Amino acid sequence: MLENPNAIRKIVIAGGGSAGWMSAAALSSTLGEKCEITLIESSEIGTVGVGEATIPPIRTFNQTLGIDEREFVKQTQATFKLGIEFVDWGNRSESYFHPFGPHGKPFDISNVHQHWLKSRNLGNTSKFQEYSMAWQLAKAGRFANPITDPRHVLSTFDYAYHFDASLYVNFLKKYAIRKGVSLVDGKINTVNVDSHSGFIQSVKIENGETYDADLFIDCTGFKGLLIEDTLKAGYENWSHWLPCDSAVVVRSERLESLPPYTRSTAKFAGWQWRIPLQNRTGNGHVYSSVYQSNEEATQTLLDGLETPAIGHPSTLKFTTGRRKTFWTKNVIAIGLSSGFLEPLESTSIHLIQAGISKLLALFPDKTFDPLVIKEYNQIAVTEFERIRDFLILHYKLNQRTDSPFWRRCASMEIPETLAYKIEHFRRYGRHIARSMDLFGEDSWLAVHIGQNNIPEKIDPITELRDVDGTEWLRKLKFALETVATKQATHKAYIAKGFKSDPA
Repeated sequence: MLENPNAIRKIVIAGGGSAGWMSAAALSSTLGEKCEITLIESSEIGTVGVGEATIPPIRTFNQTLGIDEREFVKQTQATFKLGIEFVDWGNRSESYFHPFGPHGKPFDISNVHQHWLKSRNLGNTSKFQEYSMAWQLAKAGRFANPITDPRHVLSTFDYAYHFDASLYVNFLKKYAIRKGVSLVDGKINTVNVDSHSGFIQSVKIENGETYDADLFIDCTGFKGLLIEDTLKAGYENWSHWLPCDSAVVVRSERLESLPPYTRSTAKFAGWQWRIPLQNRTGNGHVYSSVYQSNEEATQTLLDGLETPAIGHPSTLKFTTGRRKTFWTKNVIAIGLSSGFLEPLESTSIHLIQAGISKLLALFPDKTFDPLVIKEYNQIAVTEFERIRDFLILHYKLNQRTDSPFWRRCASMEIPETLAYKIEHFRRYGRHIARSMDLFGEDSWLAVHIGQNNIPEKIDPITELRDVDGTEWLRKLKFALETVATKQATHKAYIAKGFKSDPA
């Protein structure tokens, strides 16, 4: 078969960081020597590496690249993550857990949560999360690898990682360079555009060197040097739904117990994260500068640390939203250049991964067929909007009255797509799924129930079923608790083959 004369032969990735080097690793692994890939980054531009939390699809990305899990965990100071604990998000002094994996195991035509709602009405005081294997392990500070036997409760959970983002970048950089990616250290100061087509022809760095390409990947962060500064793609602002616009971050000493989960604690005008790594802890406070000054937010962060701070806090500003078009002409924006959704559900790395996956699935040739570009953008918009709605859910369902920030969030108008889902659950406890929902039913259940959106009625078919769900739930909870306590502690699990070398 003759080769396509319009095949893409040269790719320039503008910018490094997680987005740039994940793109470089995936493209070089897939394309091999068929395509010349150059990544341009400036060593003068640093990255914020206070700890990165992820969701389970990151494992698929690493596996696709052939990355050994043990080596990855060691090289990135990683720990394992079973889900996210949300503290004070419903009411003050309340908490709930968003697990990776289901609540219980299906045993009837009705969903497990419907039987829990029925048993709750009959006096069952156990929290819904108690029927999650991920939570029972997390609560006990333990970890195990999921097993494949569907009959065993240890098959009913999933996991992701916490890792040092800067170390992950270095890990992928070595991988990509071994695969043939060329690294150029320099700051792009000129972008050359074809006056007829509007396509980018080349970029020039400060020392005068010019790099041309057929396809450009914009990984230049919030600035969007190619997609926005040059091609004027436009930006859709979502800060009226997600009002936080700032974050202050700081490292702190490691947590001795190494909890296998992320924690998000609601504060006066935002929320604080805690990400445990092997060598230290990542901390950050996401907040609205309308309701809290930078100085107050920084003090809130420092007051909420569980271990002594390492170094000084740093602050960054952002505007929540997305690029109006993610792919314009011969430029595709990946990472922060494509948009920003606060890291409440650890989706930052996943959105990079999703952008790369779409690119590989819809890889163009030099004709840059508008139909292909349209499909990419439609999928990207839908993915962003689905995640956006899930994040808004957390803010909308709060019942806090102790600050104007939370009162405003509870009373705000929300997208109709989300309002419809909330109303269905409020009436009957039914989750309405949509195509390309990143977060499945169990994730939505965790937030609905965890933040007290308890349905007015039970699904009518559950009421009619002659099934003793209460007894089944009792046995399930006992089995989960028993199995959890038999697993190794998270710290011990890491020590046995996953421990990083001392820095």
